[in-house]
Amino acid sequence: MTDLANAVLVLAAVVVILLATAVLYRVVVGPTTHDRVVAINVIGTSIVIVLALVAAGLDRPEYLDIAIVYAILNFVLSLVVGRFSYRSGEVEWR
Repeated sequence: MTDLANAVLVLAAVVVILLATAVLYRVVVGPTTHDRVVAINVIGTSIVIVLALVAAGLDRPEYLDIAIVYAILNFVLSLVVGRFSYRSGEVEWR
């Protein structure tokens, strides 16, 4: 890849990091546990995207392996937290 393409990919990773920091507000303030879980899941997904962009931008394919493992852990974590924070009759279906 060219230097311009690498710079654009790394810049895109920086933009995703900035957007993920905006979600930290919902993690701290979030009125319910479910809001916090979703916000943490969004941040985890953003980290996977950043790892993929950095892997492509810096020509480091081993970062993709880390991104895949982190994505699987992020998914399992959200399942576990959802399972332990569930209370029967508390969720109102619309």
